Amino acid sequence: MLLVKQELLAALAAGLEQLSPGAGDKALFESPKVAAHGDLACTAAMQLAKPLKKNPRQVAEALRDNLLAAPAFQKWVDSVDIAGPGFLNIKLKPAAKQQVVREVLGTGAQFGRQPANGKHMMVEFVSANPTGPLHVGHGRQGALGDAISSLYETQGWDVTREFYYNDAGVQIATLANSVQLRAKGLKPGDAGWPEAAYNGDYIQDIADDFKAKKTVKSDDREFTASGDVEDLDGIRQFAVAYLRHEQDLDLQAFGVQFRNYYLESSLYTSGKVDAVVQKLQANGKTYEQDGALWLKTTDYGDDKDRVMRKSDGSYTYFVPDVAYHITKWERGFTKVLNVQGTDHHGTIARVRAGLQAAGVGIPQGYPDYVLNTMVRVMRGGEEVKLSKRAGSYVTLRDLIEWTSKDAVRFFLLSRKADTEYTFDVDLAVAKNNDNPVYYVQYAHARICSVLAAWGGDVATLTDADLSALEHPAALNLMLVLARYPQMLADAAADFAPHDVTFYLRELAAAYHSYYDAERILVDDENLKRARLALVAAVAQVLHNGLAVLGVDAPQKM
Repeated sequence: MLLVKQELLAALAAGLEQLSPGAGDKALFESPKVAAHGDLACTAAMQLAKPLKKNPRQVAEALRDNLLAAPAFQKWVDSVDIAGPGFLNIKLKPAAKQQVVREVLGTGAQFGRQPANGKHMMVEFVSANPTGPLHVGHGRQGALGDAISSLYETQGWDVTREFYYNDAGVQIATLANSVQLRAKGLKPGDAGWPEAAYNGDYIQDIADDFKAKKTVKSDDREFTASGDVEDLDGIRQFAVAYLRHEQDLDLQAFGVQFRNYYLESSLYTSGKVDAVVQKLQANGKTYEQDGALWLKTTDYGDDKDRVMRKSDGSYTYFVPDVAYHITKWERGFTKVLNVQGTDHHGTIARVRAGLQAAGVGIPQGYPDYVLNTMVRVMRGGEEVKLSKRAGSYVTLRDLIEWTSKDAVRFFLLSRKADTEYTFDVDLAVAKNNDNPVYYVQYAHARICSVLAAWGGDVATLTDADLSALEHPAALNLMLVLARYPQMLADAAADFAPHDVTFYLRELAAAYHSYYDAERILVDDENLKRARLALVAAVAQVLHNGLAVLGVDAPQKM
């Protein structure tokens, strides 16, 4: 149906040119708000009415006459009706809708994907400090970042997934001190236990392994403990490596892989932070006040200027961020997306201001951001707030162990990132139609069961005679299939993987309705092959869409 729409779009452009030279660029189809009105809609007549100084319906009538005379419309269109002030509602012939089945079966896993466009993009997400297990909020960021990356890959982009973590600063010092105290025998509640220390059981696990002189290895580092409880720097390095390893296991269980890991400490050791500060000073974008160095962020739309270097000589949080994003630009990533929690909202304006003030050619609005809210977890009708492992929050691993990787991914992607979300553990493990991931996966497994019962080779269905696919449920199912490529493009442009979850649920519902309306494995060989081709195409698109979300498409359930 993609080829059908291209032919019809070309005919529409030609028809508009006949009415008004230069108007062909207004050729665009929309989806009718009411399905009964047609399969495609066009509002171009109303746009041309004023420049042509004619009544919109007169323009619509002239355009309809042009379209009905076009070979493509004669071949693929059943009717073109005028509604309201000048809408054109277009109803396609069954043969036009049936083309999508051939397209899906012919392209398989590539259906909906665009060819490589030579563009490079970075998506930075999760970026958890190595001070504890990944929490549910990190899980939401992981699902979002990975799915958005996959969406852009369907549109031809080369996407780099990057994990940036803070391996220096106050939090890391607190981690090291907490582990050292546990190694010395102190625990939360004891006299002398700092209020700011980390209290989870994982701190004791790190201390025990450090004293046992164990070696820990993560994706980017390896460290062997000295066992000396006075070796605070060794404890720090061991604890960071230990937690990076734990986070690697969490991400592995979640099906997320990163191409790059970037250390905040490298920005200091390489001199990039100092270089950025010097550049901002040289550009006249800073001033001294109250013993601190300030950046003139109000010059770039911020509500007030921001401190860059505090009176004690340390830099504030956004300064290494500016240096880090300059490295992204210098590495050739002209499009960058950061997936972070809503607590980072205040840093957006100052990071962007710093990048503009640096004067290195970075455009305004760089980088893009997707901010996600935290997730409430319900289990047994009550909110779960604590984890024995973490001490104060529900971990990503808890959620995966209680449900599954697929359920966690699908559920965390099923709402817009900036909306509050409550994860219902009981719903996530339910095997019924109220569970959205089960509903979609069951549709795929149901089709695989039908194909297995048939026992033939799906590849042979590409030349099936599809003319018998005229039942309203079949026609509706094919229309939903045909929307998949455009849905992917729109979801990528809007950083909206939740659109994919909505689409998959709609496709699954359309399939279940079709399954109830027509028996597939009938005696008539041609009719059976046509219906098998249709459901095989549905299974392929369900598989493709679930893959974008990082969710499996099981053949049996």
